[in-house]
Amino acid sequence: MRAVLTLYFLYFLHWSENTSTSVYHAFSSLCYFTPILGAAIADSWLGKFKTIIYLSLVYVLGHVIKSMGALPILGGQMLHTVLSMVGLSLIALGTGGIKPCVAAFGGDQFEEKHTEERTRFFSVFYLSINAGSLISTFVTPMLRGDVQCFGKDCYALAFGVPGLLMLIALVVFAMGSKLYRKPPPEGNILNQVVKCIWFAISSRFKNHSGDSPKREHWLDWAAEKYPKQLIMDVKALTRVLFLYIPLPMFWALLDQQGSRWTLQATRMNGNLGFFVLQPDQMQVLNPFLVLIFIPLFDLVIYRLVSKCGINFTSLRKMAVGMILACLAFAVAAAVEIKINEMAPHQPDSQEIFLQVLNLADDEVKVTVLGDENNTLLAESVKSFQNMPHYSKLHLKTKSQNFHFLLKYHNVSVYTEHSVEEKIWYTLIIREDGESISSVMVKDEENKTTNGMIAMRFVNTLHEEVNVSLGTDASLIVGEDYGVSAYRTVQRGEYPAVHCRTQNEDFSLNLGLLDFGAIYLFVITNRTNQGPQAWKMEYIPANKMSIAWQLPQYALVTAGEVMFSVTGLEFSYSQAPSSMKSVLQAAWLLTVAVGNIIVLIVAQFSGLVQWAEFILFSCLLLVVCLIFSIMGYYYVPLKPRDVQGSTDKQTPKIQGNMINLETKKTRL
Repeated sequence: MRAVLTLYFLYFLHWSENTSTSVYHAFSSLCYFTPILGAAIADSWLGKFKTIIYLSLVYVLGHVIKSMGALPILGGQMLHTVLSMVGLSLIALGTGGIKPCVAAFGGDQFEEKHTEERTRFFSVFYLSINAGSLISTFVTPMLRGDVQCFGKDCYALAFGVPGLLMLIALVVFAMGSKLYRKPPPEGNILNQVVKCIWFAISSRFKNHSGDSPKREHWLDWAAEKYPKQLIMDVKALTRVLFLYIPLPMFWALLDQQGSRWTLQATRMNGNLGFFVLQPDQMQVLNPFLVLIFIPLFDLVIYRLVSKCGINFTSLRKMAVGMILACLAFAVAAAVEIKINEMAPHQPDSQEIFLQVLNLADDEVKVTVLGDENNTLLAESVKSFQNMPHYSKLHLKTKSQNFHFLLKYHNVSVYTEHSVEEKIWYTLIIREDGESISSVMVKDEENKTTNGMIAMRFVNTLHEEVNVSLGTDASLIVGEDYGVSAYRTVQRGEYPAVHCRTQNEDFSLNLGLLDFGAIYLFVITNRTNQGPQAWKMEYIPANKMSIAWQLPQYALVTAGEVMFSVTGLEFSYSQAPSSMKSVLQAAWLLTVAVGNIIVLIVAQFSGLVQWAEFILFSCLLLVVCLIFSIMGYYYVPLKPRDVQGSTDKQTPKIQGNMINLETKKTRL
């Protein structure tokens, strides 16, 4: 569902790019905050199985409401926004509630002696998630773009189908109920953990005078009130939580595939020759590469590294994953710089861009009158000549009047037009009896996005033309050099666009309209074959192929496989048996914090996009260094070892029991 979410915000709710990015990451963040609630419900009340069942129903309800909010006929903008926010909130509650339970519930099906099988399970678990993601990331944009709902992109279908599939998945999961091992809830573990930590901290500060014997660990100050097993479990938990502190920065980079990288793809050409990719379909690369990389890493790379005598621990794998993500964003920055180089330059303050469109039957010489009577173009503009570029004109103020001298045959025509800074203009010259006249029109300011095409029409006929572009409404072009508004359409071939005047119907061949281009079509009747469309490309199509995003996707996916899959299994293996869901929730919480980092940077950094990519890459490199130092001093702890140490009988010795407990903890 997230594959089309950013584009839904942009083109259905008409939000800005920064607002769309921020809300996307706010939603992603909420999806990873709610696992704390799901873990608490599972561990203290319902157990993992029932929590998955009940909160999946909330999940499905959220999709239904989200789909309703994407129906154009249902209310206006405000209602769509409200329904979307309610739907996304329910989806966040549902997905967050089941996230910590699903992985931990899968791990519960294995006994402690099946460590290798459990490790393989987490790889297959992650593999299956990405298999679903591969299909949906490819299909959902097709449901959005290839199916029309009420003359527009069908976001309602794109949100509704995942909800239906979630319902089917829930039924299949529930059918296996009798086959599962279902450990009962352990009580309100999260509450006990918080109280134990708070009691230890408060006891430590109450006894800061030094009268009480020193304790080996700060959590030992809770020994007067809480059982030893709980204290040892909390110690194991806090050691892992401390290691999680640097992790959010990795997720800040990884989750930008659905926001910043998708927006980058909208300014690239999706034509791969054998297939045409929509910008939001590029995300399909991530799950596709995950399906390839997980077996490749598990069966080939990790085994080769092991044969070389290198102890490639979980924490080392995660550190290498961070470095790969750094490289991915460095590549993304390089691609962004190249896209900017190919994009048309924008007019600065006290500047305009102007081009001349000569629709008269002979050439016209155009001169700008002013302080220095500049010839706008070195040569005369021929009739229906395709202009290679815009000319830059400087203004003395933010807006002013420009005087033009037009020389046509033996006639000189003086004309005046008012212009404003930072705008693109076209000066249209037309026949006016034996003479000529001109009209100045504002052009689209190079703001086509989502790979869409913008077009407008100039009608030289003596009657109004109604153009049907297959969208929600027809485009009406006034008679006698009337200029239409802009209309955006999907990329593709348009060999026969139906047009209608009061007296006749005819078709126009517009040819191929390519990604990101802006076109002007002049409807003329200069031949005996009926009205024709003369085509002019204002802004050229996106030149850089979307295939250039492949290296950055390959690097970040390799990093994800090394970081995320390893971290998922590491979180389970390092968690005390009573706190599996809690530690899974804490792992997911790092994802939430990562999305908040992106939200803050998107709203407040003010950086150009390539500089923002470099910033993220450098930040993760620093964090990777910190994490590597922390990981160097971390000693992996197995839950059965913790349990084993408490099972041993403690000899009854009179005297200072605190020292005995210290030695036991050390053991």
